[in-house]
Amino acid sequence: MLKIVLIDDESKALQSLEYEILELNEQVEIVGKYTDVHQAINFLENNEVDCVFLDIEMPNMNGFNFLDNFEKREFQVVITTAYEQYAIQAIKKSAVDYLLKPVDSDDVKITIDKIIENKKNKNGTLILQEFIQNFSTPTFKQEKKIGISVDGKIIFLMHDEIIYCESDGNYCSIYLVGNKRLFVTKKLKDIEQILPPEFFYRIHHSYIINIEKVREYLRTDGYVILDENKRIPVSRQKRISFLAKI
Repeated sequence: MLKIVLIDDESKALQSLEYEILELNEQVEIVGKYTDVHQAINFLENNEVDCVFLDIEMPNMNGFNFLDNFEKREFQVVITTAYEQYAIQAIKKSAVDYLLKPVDSDDVKITIDKIIENKKNKNGTLILQEFIQNFSTPTFKQEKKIGISVDGKIIFLMHDEIIYCESDGNYCSIYLVGNKRLFVTKKLKDIEQILPPEFFYRIHHSYIINIEKVREYLRTDGYVILDENKRIPVSRQKRISFLAKI
């Protein structure tokens, strides 16, 4: 069972977020909801939890100052805010995700899945920090091929052969250079796990793109143009973090 604490100075925002989370996953338990940050600090100092969904702009203490109370943080953090300008600070605080209010159900589901996976891997609070470090630091190791299971065989690809991946419910399509396509009987989140994060980024609940294939970003429309003129939408929740990675 995933234990989650919600912190927001607006009680209606807490209720709305609780509803979204519990509707999406039965393996989640909301063990605390707080509008008072000091009560939240006291609870977290005396109880083990897996994740905290944290608002930023609160009257007595903002969310980032709140996190400074925990020198060795064992819980994962998801930032929830109505303001885009805090995304970079969220990354620096090793937040596992960043949700813009009003939160979108699809984005909440992706976030919960990520928290569960991080918990399994026992590296939840460090996952985003490691991603940023890996993405910004050149690697001199020989690149490994990516193995994709298709029709009873495994196809091995280099990362630069993949342009983007698109979800189709419990299946997904992998679009390759030369207008080729692989149809895979796996969910997009399963494909995300085998793609090297230094090259690939999930910009939408339905799409993962190869960062190296980005040619344009249409800021007003919220789309990226990839190689071979592929046009892919960028989730509103992901726009700031996407630009930070580019």
